[in-house]
Amino acid sequence: MAHQSTLIADNIEQYLHEHENKDLLRFITCGSVDDGKSTLIGRLLHDSKMIFDDQLAAITQASKTQGTTGEEVDLALLVDGLQSEREQGITIDVAYRFFSTDKRKFIIADTPGHEQYTRNMATGASTAGLAVILIDARYGVQTQTRRHSFIADLLGIQHLVIAVNKMDLVEYSQERFNEIVAEYRAFATQLSAEDIRFVPLSALKGDNVVDRSDRLGWHQGETLLELLETVEVSRDQNLTDLRLPVQYVNRPNLDFRGYAGTLEAGILRAGQAIKVLPSNKVSRVDRIVTFDGDLDEAYPGQAITVTLADEIDISRGDWLVAEDADIALSSAFEADIVWMHETPLEPGRQVDIRLAGRSVAGRVEEILYQVDVNTLEKHGAERLELNAIARCKVSLTADVAIDDYARIPGTGSFIVIDRLTNVTVGAGMIRGVAEADASAVGEVDWAGFEIELNALVRKYFPHWEAKDLRELLKG
Repeated sequence: MAHQSTLIADNIEQYLHEHENKDLLRFITCGSVDDGKSTLIGRLLHDSKMIFDDQLAAITQASKTQGTTGEEVDLALLVDGLQSEREQGITIDVAYRFFSTDKRKFIIADTPGHEQYTRNMATGASTAGLAVILIDARYGVQTQTRRHSFIADLLGIQHLVIAVNKMDLVEYSQERFNEIVAEYRAFATQLSAEDIRFVPLSALKGDNVVDRSDRLGWHQGETLLELLETVEVSRDQNLTDLRLPVQYVNRPNLDFRGYAGTLEAGILRAGQAIKVLPSNKVSRVDRIVTFDGDLDEAYPGQAITVTLADEIDISRGDWLVAEDADIALSSAFEADIVWMHETPLEPGRQVDIRLAGRSVAGRVEEILYQVDVNTLEKHGAERLELNAIARCKVSLTADVAIDDYARIPGTGSFIVIDRLTNVTVGAGMIRGVAEADASAVGEVDWAGFEIELNALVRKYFPHWEAKDLRELLKG
């Protein structure tokens, strides 16, 4: 592998030091089927000289039997590694790849374009700060283009790069590029993302991916890699609202009790006054401990252990916030839920909600509306099928701190766990506090309970009647 930086050969220690302090950008590639997402990632890795010689030799050989690009090396095989992906020439699962340049480090998520893999695309987008949305220059904005743009926007991705691919198949036409830009801008009025860039390219030929192309000389903007290297994502972090969900209580000996977690938002400083939620107990930060030594202050994304000046009962799932923070505590909220399981979501059935390190029993009380991800229209629904997205009302059996996902994704997101199988069946983004349903808190949901009880009785006591046991427990 020939890397762009000569320091690898000349001064490896200096290179490692510079590499450690580079900014990191996580981004996804998405769009319609066969728009060239995997090929684009392969081209980025190839032209930025981040492919080992044996990798290049392997995909060169594989291209002869499984490639889809004729005589040329099929760079999509770098990320489409599953046998079924290579047989069908499509992407099924999310594939992650790492590469770096002199300016920045990158983690790419290659996501599938098929509608049936919407949950996979949402999974890849959940940690991304930027989305590269590919459009085939021959076909323009497609249904899947709109769907993936909506999901990226729903998940709070603020930077969209619209890559008009396969320009070589339309004779590198500037007129065609401008038509697609106008078409997408008309659709983008329905999105909340403010930073939308456009770049014409050919992933197969390498035009405007890493290096500028004379065949696209009419485009005065940056190449795709130049956009990725220069887009400002540090400002996306919330440095105002302090949020430290406790993941683990660190008690190695009698003289140390620390509260470990990843700082999701805000700046935490030694000596700062804090409040613990949901108990509302107040204390002051004594130390900010890391493996490399104590810090004077910590920033979002850092994994830290905090010690406090006072002895307070703090458990996993509690939050450390600013002393004067005004955060709602509620047992009900509204959320956008992406359903990820073959068994449909039916309101009323009890589930476990895992939110910022805390697990609470609850249920989806009501589906307020479902969003058609192809047209962005809203309509009623009695249940959610696999890959469906809907605004729902969720009720819990205990009060929890409520954050809006748009403001603080780390504490405004949750997953839905099936109580019988412990399988993740959905993911949600909180949109605000809802009015609590008295029947959902403090009382047993006998309908949902009987469903679970029946399953357990059939498994362990096939001769019993679940309804009889339920009545016995009620009495």
